[in-house]
Amino acid sequence: MAPGMTQPSILILTTGGTIDKAYFDALSEYQIVDSGIPALLREARVALPFRVIELMRKDSLELTDADRALVASAAREAPETHIVVTHGTDTMTETAKVLSAAVPGKTIVLTGALSPARFAETDAPFNLGMAVATAQVAPPGVWIAMSGQVFDGLKVRKDRSAGKFVAINGG
Repeated sequence: MAPGMTQPSILILTTGGTIDKAYFDALSEYQIVDSGIPALLREARVALPFRVIELMRKDSLELTDADRALVASAAREAPETHIVVTHGTDTMTETAKVLSAAVPGKTIVLTGALSPARFAETDAPFNLGMAVATAQVAPPGVWIAMSGQVFDGLKVRKDRSAGKFVAINGG
């Protein structure tokens, strides 16, 4: 960073999704628990200013239009112009579309995980790190940072069979 430039403060909005799931053997199912995002940021020794707001604890398939409106409102009303949203991967692109229409002039990066952050083998810390980095350097707009790639949030889809996101329409 050039001398005299200050790092932007990053707002992290958590919505739930696999990144915040824990596995309960007795129930044989995943449940979304307290967000592990603050702990991931501490472990990563993130030095730039940030704050975390837990908006909800939902699987992304359970998100409603009202939930998406809440995410958009929180992003729009925040003083920060650099925002990371942790989100379930199944409907991440739907939320990206809402944010793109509702929150102009800010850099918003959605990210999540294909396996829970609490698992030993997880993509969560890497994806979160990519999202924080992307939020600092990408131009205003909505982006998705997953699996080592950054996508235009309006030109991407989740390929469930391949277990990854892929660009569409030349994005």
